[in-house]
Amino acid sequence: MARKPAGDQLIAPTDVVENIIDIDVATEMEGSFLEYAYSVIYARALPDARDGLKPVQRRILYQMADMGLRPDRAHVKSSRVVGEVMGKLHPHGDTAIYDALVRLAQSFSLRLPMVDGHGNFGSLDDGPAAPRYTEARLAPSAMLMTTGLDENVVDFVPNYDNRLMQPEVLPSAIPNLLVNGASGIAVGMATNLAPHNLIEVIAAARHLVAKPDATLEDLMRFVPGPDLPTGGKIIGLDGIRDAYRTGRGSFKTRATTRIENVTPKRKGIVVTELPYLVGPEKVIEKIKEGVQAKKLSGITAVTDLTDRSHGLRLVIEIKTGFNPEAVLEQLYRFTPMEDSFGMNNVALVDGQPRTLGLREMLTVWVAHRIDVVRRRSRFRLDKRLARLHLVEGMLLAIVDIDEVIQVIRASDDTATARARLREVFELSELQAEYILELQLRRLTKFSRIELEKEQTSLAEEIADLQAILADESRLRRLTSQEMADVAKVYGTPRRTILLDSAGAGVSGAVGTVSVRGTAVPLEVEDSPCWAMLSATGLLARSSGAEAPVRDDQRHAHDVLVATVPTSARAELGVLTTRGRIVKMSVLDLPSLPPTQGAPSLSGGVPIAEVCTLEPGEEVVSLVSLADDTPTLAIGTANGVVKRLAPGDAPNRDAWEVIALKDGDTVVGATPVADADELVFVSSDSSLLRFSASAVRPQGRTAAGMAGIRLAPGQKVVHFGGIAADGPASAVVTIAGASDALPGTETGSVKTTPFDLYPAKGRATGGVRTQRFLRGEDTLVLAWVGVAPPHATGSAGQPVELPEPDPRRDASGVALPAPVFAIG
Repeated sequence: MARKPAGDQLIAPTDVVENIIDIDVATEMEGSFLEYAYSVIYARALPDARDGLKPVQRRILYQMADMGLRPDRAHVKSSRVVGEVMGKLHPHGDTAIYDALVRLAQSFSLRLPMVDGHGNFGSLDDGPAAPRYTEARLAPSAMLMTTGLDENVVDFVPNYDNRLMQPEVLPSAIPNLLVNGASGIAVGMATNLAPHNLIEVIAAARHLVAKPDATLEDLMRFVPGPDLPTGGKIIGLDGIRDAYRTGRGSFKTRATTRIENVTPKRKGIVVTELPYLVGPEKVIEKIKEGVQAKKLSGITAVTDLTDRSHGLRLVIEIKTGFNPEAVLEQLYRFTPMEDSFGMNNVALVDGQPRTLGLREMLTVWVAHRIDVVRRRSRFRLDKRLARLHLVEGMLLAIVDIDEVIQVIRASDDTATARARLREVFELSELQAEYILELQLRRLTKFSRIELEKEQTSLAEEIADLQAILADESRLRRLTSQEMADVAKVYGTPRRTILLDSAGAGVSGAVGTVSVRGTAVPLEVEDSPCWAMLSATGLLARSSGAEAPVRDDQRHAHDVLVATVPTSARAELGVLTTRGRIVKMSVLDLPSLPPTQGAPSLSGGVPIAEVCTLEPGEEVVSLVSLADDTPTLAIGTANGVVKRLAPGDAPNRDAWEVIALKDGDTVVGATPVADADELVFVSSDSSLLRFSASAVRPQGRTAAGMAGIRLAPGQKVVHFGGIAADGPASAVVTIAGASDALPGTETGSVKTTPFDLYPAKGRATGGVRTQRFLRGEDTLVLAWVGVAPPHATGSAGQPVELPEPDPRRDASGVALPAPVFAIG
């Protein structure tokens, strides 16, 4: 132990030599910042233009391939993959590695995912589970990225601690930069590439292989635009052309929507595809904010019905009285249902960041693939030449095997035997060494035959490989064929629709929205329209004030049995067989666009969805509830007629308009004035026409009066009205057997001009309109109305009617098919 000096004197420490270097802070900061910027640009944020991968992505795929995590193997924990990559190749934290691994597995992020994930790998609105809860293995497409690494197709570089080697770039049989896109933020620059369709990109690449001087316009015939993983629509192609030409541009993406009836009385907007990287929860949140801020109108509810079986389904319910198309345009403006994507095609080329157009990106990848195929062919050629060299030495030894054995036995050691074999049989050192290691079981006659076959096969393969390496055009054809094989196996149809222009935007007029270049009011205007009822029970309204005209029914679906002029915000009545009027709103009826020729109600809504009917009750006609409408004439099966006084509608949802006797039902109704005529047609083929003025208007509780005198056992099959100054009318009657099942017998039909029938007084028996044939005893169907008449079957298919017969009392002609209704 050291003793303290006397007098408490301190021992002077050893002199320290100071070495202070004066540096310029600005110079040091500049140098350090440039080193940092280069590291971020080259080693982190930007993808390589050849394989389209950032370093961390490349290391993940390479390490997973090195671990044997092929698609036919079991999944392993993601934390194990992250640990292997971090420990061997990537000098950064586990969070960055796992984030990159997750994105490689997300089908909504990549057009062609590289990792097959098992577990919760996140969604557009939520992040993934922790790596200890998820599992991963390589996807089949990732094998194309790493195939050939053992054949010297790319250069290898040391890892961060110079202990292991890693590929500088992957062979990448897939044009990954274009197919999956990329995004990243470096120092002073950023990249944002949109995904594309594999089939289209490879088609363009093959065209570039065949014609290296191809122009951008030539390539855009194959690649018209991006193909996003989530589908949707791309609006405006000018920005895409700019990006393909200069490397920078932008385009708008829109959700894929359709307008449906979400409830019997309410329409909704159903969203099945959203813009790229936009989740449904984000859209719902923006819709709620827009409704609260009064930016969005006409929306009652938003429901997310997305599931794994049916995919995305976002239902936006629209208030009654609002135009769904106008509401949709508002959603495009104020929510992420329309989003903008800025293309900034920055990637590393020869270690330097460059902004690339479509042609440049394809050129870099094509050159990379040609180099990979060339290096692979050279490697395989060297391997086969080396093997052929050994096989030839084996064949020499087997031909004179006894002398070979004698030489070996007479040698003192291995070196002597190797030297004597080379001297006696003129072998190389490799051949001599291979013979010395030869197993005795290889000295059979069968082994010699195998060696000769292998020699022939190797010679053919060597000749083929030498031809590929000697002929550049053949090398390019082989590369192109491999590209085609990749597209055939892994290509999928295009998901994103490309549109030059949407032609939409909010107009300057208050309360209107521009839809496809036309100003549309946000709320449905109370404009004139026509309500229509078809024979198959479908209801709809026209989109204009013009009356529906059916010029040609031969190819139209269904026929109209009732049309009523009304307005979009009015209320309408439905007259039933039980003498009731059920009120409904015209807004609840779907609006059909104007069509050429005969309109079709195939887009209508069934009666049961807008009206509540009692069991056994059927709809007879549509009734206007306006005060200025003519009186409503009603006819029953027992021959009773009634004219309902106008303006007698109570404030209820349903009410009776005629007091029916037991067993009687309403068969027809029509609005008439005093100058019009009423028409009854009975089952015994009697037609009665008389003036409507013979029937005085009555109140709702009245039972009506006698309209036609019926024979015992007969009933009314048709009741209608004919306008006094209207166009020419026709009478259609169909006869058949009363004991036949409805719809099973075609029967006979006759069409006659209405003017041939004389007018008679009310409550008389009328005149015969069709003579029955043998086996016929009743009229199964009759109709009187404006010519020309049109018939339809039970499924709405048209049935051809004969030409008008000028004989009033003639028999009919056979029908080609059963008729369900005439209109």
